[in-house]
Amino acid sequence: MRALRIAATIEIASLAILLGNLFTVHWPPVASLLGPIHGCCYLAVVALTARTPGATTRTKLLALIPAIGGLLVLRRQAVAQSN
Repeated sequence: MRALRIAATIEIASLAILLGNLFTVHWPPVASLLGPIHGCCYLAVVALTARTPGATTRTKLLALIPAIGGLLVLRRQAVAQSN
């Protein structure tokens, strides 16, 4: 669960920086560095969710949503654990 939280946080942070770069100065080195990091974190979120014990099909499908999928999975897991 901790690895999923870290991957989801880096995924959303890297997306925010990428979009900020795109709408302001658009420096290609920033996109070249953060694009692959964002993509790897997205794949990590999908893989970690698939390997999470007790993850339902709906939870696994939520992980496939780019950018916010990891946050939705974390929210769903927190609700499931509280019940």
